[in-house]
Order: sequence, then C-alpha cells, then structure tokens
Amino acid sequence: MGATGMKARFLAAALPLAAPQAMLAQEAGACEIAVAADPDSRKALAAAVFSKADEARIDDLIACLGDPDPVRRDEGAFALWSEGLRGKLLSPEPMRHAMQRLSAPLAAPDDAVGFRKPVAALALSEVARADRIAAFLTDAECHALAQLSATYMRGIADHSGFVAGEGWRHGVAHGADLMLQLALNPRLARADVDPMLAALGVQIAPVDHHHYHQGEAGRLGRPILFLAKRTDIDDAARAAWFRTLHPDAALRWQAPDGSDEKLAAAHNSTAFAQAIYVAASESQDPQVRRLAPLALGLIEALP
Repeated sequence: MGATGMKARFLAAALPLAAPQAMLAQEAGACEIAVAADPDSRKALAAAVFSKADEARIDDLIACLGDPDPVRRDEGAFALWSEGLRGKLLSPEPMRHAMQRLSAPLAAPDDAVGFRKPVAALALSEVARADRIAAFLTDAECHALAQLSATYMRGIADHSGFVAGEGWRHGVAHGADLMLQLALNPRLARADVDPMLAALGVQIAPVDHHHYHQGEAGRLGRPILFLAKRTDIDDAARAAWFRTLHPDAALRWQAPDGSDEKLAAAHNSTAFAQAIYVAASESQDPQVRRLAPLALGLIEALP
C-alpha cells in the first residue's frame, strides 16, 4: 500500500474523533476520505457523512469514486456509497442529484486512468437498487437510466478487470450489475429491454479479442436470467436473441482455427452459454428454464 493509502488508513484510525467534514474532503483536487476498518465503523462513518449529505458533499464523494488510488476509491468512497444507500441514509432528492452526476461520466469519453466510468456504473447500480426497493425515480428517469445502461454497455472498449496495485475497472461486469438491478425492477418497460439485450450481446464476445477470465460471463448472464422472468418476452424473441450469438460471417468467426480472435470468441461465448445453461437448468422458474435449451444450442453451434 502506498503513502496515499496509508494516509487514508490514518484517517480511518482517527474516525471516532474526526468531524464529518474531515471524513470526506477535496483538497487541491485530491480525494481525502476516511476508510472504515470494519463493518461497524463503516456504518458509523456513513451515518455521519450522509446525515449532512448536501449536494456539495455528494459531489465530493462522487469525485472520490474516480480516484486512481484503490484504497480511497474502492475501500473508501464506494464502500461508503454502498453503505449509505443500502442503509437508506439518503432521501430521494439527493439520490436524484447523485444519479445525474454519476450519469455524466458514462456518456463522456474515458478518463486518463479509466476508473471513472466503470465505478460510476457500479455506483449507479446502487441507485437503481434503491429505486427498485422503494421507487423514487419517475418513469421517465427510470427509462433514461435503462437507455444509459445500454449505451454504456455497448460502447465499452476497455475490458480490463483487476490490476494489482490499481484495483478494479471491470466495466463490463459493473455495467451488467447496473442492468441486473434494472432487470429486477418491475417498472422496467418492454421498450427498455431490447436495447439492453442488444448491448449485452455486443459484450459477450467482444471484438477486441479479450479473453474474459475474471467472472465476466456470469455477471453478463445475471441480467439475462432475470429478464427471462418477463412474460412480455416470448419464446421467439428469446430464440432470436440467442441466434445473434451464434457464429456468423464476422471476421473473428471466419478467422483460421487457432487464431487469437477465433479462440477468444469461442472461449467467451462458451463461458457465457455454460453459465446460462447451468443456472437455467437449476432454476425453479419455468420462464428461466426456457433458456436452457437455447444456451445448449449455442454451445453446440460454437467451434
């Protein structure tokens, strides 16, 4: 852990004596945030910070979500954000403000170090979860969040996951987490589903030949499994979507056997299909079980 991480840890050690404004501050553009040492300390920290959570305080916390230091970003800012929302410590208007602030990076170019967009997507999944549990977004806002999730997922070009010393980017997994919370929301409109499914399809076997190896297949499968519970998606629509994942005339599928692009496409598609097949086969939901033969068909179609 570097010096910045040690400083964050020092703030955590001083937590019982620190004033709330010292727990979260922006100084000269740098994030300064306390890191709780255990769950009880995190709850106390969240209660202190979110009890005075005006827009400026929320903006400071969101800025820390893009910090390149993994201790401040992951153990500090995101852990605090998740604790606050899951503890229902934010009222609707601050959460609506946060959603607007978190949405902006997803529609912007990647930042230099590549953390701001994927962590914003993960933080938005907590907003979507809060709305799923106790609705506060308007139907228009819910629709806009679903459209944003699809646009973000479709455009992900950085497929890096965990990097030692840097922490998690994992844009595909975090984007899928956002879609999962939306898929679980009964207010999600049928018109929102097709763009989300199309975007997920783009990332199941990405065109940059990246070999997924950090749980991406399972994370991509989770929103698919919950969207399968919808009664307004018929068998023909499910089958048509799975057919878009089959090998076709794209260059990666026509590449020579043993080429990296073909191996990556086959590896990623197989991992996704296997994750769906196992989960669907074991499901007690008849709607979800209908995915099993479609996943098996994909496995059989792959080289």
